[in-house]
Amino acid sequence: MVSAPPDRIALDRGVLTRVREAGVAEFIEAAAANAERLREWIPWGDDPAYRRERIGGAPVDWEQHRAYLYALRESDDGPVIGGFSLHRRVGPDGLEIGYWLDAAHTGVGLATEAVGVLTAVALALPEVERVEIHTDEGNARSAAVPRRLGYHLSRVDAFEARTGSETGRLQIWITP
Repeated sequence: MVSAPPDRIALDRGVLTRVREAGVAEFIEAAAANAERLREWIPWGDDPAYRRERIGGAPVDWEQHRAYLYALRESDDGPVIGGFSLHRRVGPDGLEIGYWLDAAHTGVGLATEAVGVLTAVALALPEVERVEIHTDEGNARSAAVPRRLGYHLSRVDAFEARTGSETGRLQIWITP
């Protein structure tokens, strides 16, 4: 049996809330506001149609247990300042975490806090034995998050780079 994580997760400095149909447009707008920066590492970051497809599908992905997309806000009624997700694409006993932050909120440990809490939530699900984070070898800021949280670098896989910044070397970080 597959179980879903909670719809709302409180952090010390914010809240992660499930992206529902009513919140898709706001989430897309927040991602679009960061498109120039996100395109370096996220293929959908600078593609409006792909962004609408990926984010627009979040409510169905949740219901079908493919992925769980959260909006990060400083308060329940605050604007979206980041996106965090759990994906069921690393096997039946694992979840992969993905994340991005608004440019004005980087460098203060917020991503580390959110990923740390999301890791604990994922590992509390009965069928989940491990959590993975995948980062391009060239994305030092993103790789710093799993490193700070005690994830270990399991391997580096070759992959076809999808953006101009990607190196084609994918770091696979796994919970200890």
